[in-house]
Amino acid sequence: MTAAEPVTDLDARYSDPGAAPVPWATTQEALAAAELSWLTTVRPDGRPHVTPLITVTEGPVVHFCTGAEERKCRNIVENPHVVLTTGANSWKGGLDVVVEGHAARVTGPEALRRIADGLVAKYGEEWRFEVGDGVFLHPGTPNEAVVFAVDPTTVFAFGKAPHTQTRHRFA
Repeated sequence: MTAAEPVTDLDARYSDPGAAPVPWATTQEALAAAELSWLTTVRPDGRPHVTPLITVTEGPVVHFCTGAEERKCRNIVENPHVVLTTGANSWKGGLDVVVEGHAARVTGPEALRRIADGLVAKYGEEWRFEVGDGVFLHPGTPNEAVVFAVDPTTVFAFGKAPHTQTRHRFA
């Protein structure tokens, strides 16, 4: 699992003069607050697959769920390298975050309960799941969802007021 505190540095080549790196705490807050993120996985033939989804964080780890037969799940089974992005589509404000890492299946009941509770706390009752045998169960339906944790290796934070490119590297 990823260390809680990354090594942080600013790439001055892509940052405004005199800019400071975005602190890890600020980057974490942006990840935790994001209502929507975009997950990029790799198809078996090497083409990228990108899809929006909801997430919940625990420290530096980002969690999401999906159906076992969905393309993103099948891609992760074949290749766990993923990129997760979120941010603001504006040039002069906000913070864009890019998480590079590995997605791993979460099956433990305690971890699934924490993640399920986190989804309800963030998104409301519409996203309440019951915990089944290594999966989420959507009440009133036969649908199951598998849960993944994205363990980051590198997280980029792109500030836009001032413009900065910060890299947070995990051991």
